Amino acid sequence: MVTAIVLVKADIQRIPEVAETIAQIAGVSEVYSVTGEFDLVAIIRVREHDELADVIPGRLNKVAGVTQTETHIAFRAYSRHDLEAAFSLGAAGTD
Repeated sequence: MVTAIVLVKADIQRIPEVAETIAQIAGVSEVYSVTGEFDLVAIIRVREHDELADVIPGRLNKVAGVTQTETHIAFRAYSRHDLEAAFSLGAAGTD
């Protein structure tokens, strides 16, 4: 599984419409409206690295109202569950 985080700037009047359109694209798992320099954050999850080209420049960048994107490819995923499991290793029997 390949995960990409795409920061999106959009026309201010079209942010909700842009977010809804992006959320409907195959490969987009979540879209968040955020504060800061960018307006939206889209989480892309695909099976193959090559599929990112279909999703991001092929579809997401072409959504009417998208003015700029910045893409970050995830190397490794960490979750609260993963971290708790890692910290609990060897905890039993350390009396």
